[in-house]
Amino acid sequence: MEKEWIAAGILVVAVFAAGAYFYPQLPQNMAVHWGLEGSANGYMEKGIAAAFMLPALMLVLLALFFAIPFIDPLKQNYKDFKKEYNGLALLLTAFLGYVYALSLAYNLGYKLDMTQLLAPGLAALVFYVGILLGKAKRNWFVGIRTPWTLSDDDVWKRTHELGSKLFKAAGIAMLLGLVFPVIGLGVGIAVLIGSAIGLVVYSYVIYSRKARKQKTK
Repeated sequence: MEKEWIAAGILVVAVFAAGAYFYPQLPQNMAVHWGLEGSANGYMEKGIAAAFMLPALMLVLLALFFAIPFIDPLKQNYKDFKKEYNGLALLLTAFLGYVYALSLAYNLGYKLDMTQLLAPGLAALVFYVGILLGKAKRNWFVGIRTPWTLSDDDVWKRTHELGSKLFKAAGIAMLLGLVFPVIGLGVGIAVLIGSAIGLVVYSYVIYSRKARKQKTK
């Protein structure tokens, strides 16, 4: 088993252990959701669900990431971006662990601006997705999966080259959140949404142009 999976597994165990250790000290009404301004706006009564919902999600997502390369009909393509794929699984696990650590600290009484503190982690995650997009080969689970990218390797490649640049730009924009939390997150999300819509259109345009050229030959 690759070192990324071992490290991710250790992180999941550590997060469950931290939750169990601090559980007796957690308040009866636990903050579980925060607004853009960084303050809590959603609560749950203390219990297993509230305290361990995020660690459970980490475990499920890690198991899903591990299984995907084995169940994808295009599984042979994963070997070409295995390093980046494994890295994403580890980084996502680490990011969720970081979110959980912040939520524990908040519920233990530390006054935190969650939006500002999440900015660097979210920026790193989005930027890394940009790196992954530049390496990913055609598959059914990871990347910009439209009918047109999944039908043609060239359309996939060109769409993901653009997507890589856009996601990296969104990640950099999110770093504004260190100084301007709401603005940085808002700009980053706007870039991501715009990119997602634009990339779908872009893949269709490339595919259509290619199809027309083939008809005229």
